[in-house]
Amino acid sequence: MAERLMRHGLAGRLGDGAAGILVESAGTWGHEGAPMEAHAAAVLAEYGADPAGFTGRELLDDHVIDADLVLTATRDHRAQVIAMGHDAGLRTFTLKEFTRLVRAIDQATLPEDGVTERARALVRAAAALRGWLLASTPDADEVNDPYGAPITYFRSIGEEIQLALDPVVTALTGIPAAV
Repeated sequence: MAERLMRHGLAGRLGDGAAGILVESAGTWGHEGAPMEAHAAAVLAEYGADPAGFTGRELLDDHVIDADLVLTATRDHRAQVIAMGHDAGLRTFTLKEFTRLVRAIDQATLPEDGVTERARALVRAAAALRGWLLASTPDADEVNDPYGAPITYFRSIGEEIQLALDPVVTALTGIPAAV
């Protein structure tokens, strides 16, 4: 859901310019080739995001090596990505951790000459704040996996992801959400 909600948010802010930003998801275990869960697809459709064509895939070294930013659902997932090496520690965050750090960054200090440079500067600034701006509780940076849960739980997780992604998309693009 996070991948498709992020794509949807970027497209809403950047239009065709969002095509230049690669947003992909991969799991730290299983589900290679699996379709999206029906409840996840339904929740995405409720947000206007496109669930079509999704295929689950396993996180590989190349995904981490090529990524400017890796967002995970949980601290355990983050630790697994960092353990893969590839200097991933400074560009791997849980989604909610990154959101918390992004909210503390003065957006005026970020470059305005392209989303790629802006995103890289945002990741560096967030990494610099890590350790200084702590979560209120250890679980505050976690997004639970709704796999196998009822649609109502998927909706609550979808809302949680959407609320966490909105400030990130604003910071990445420099364009606030339409009200």
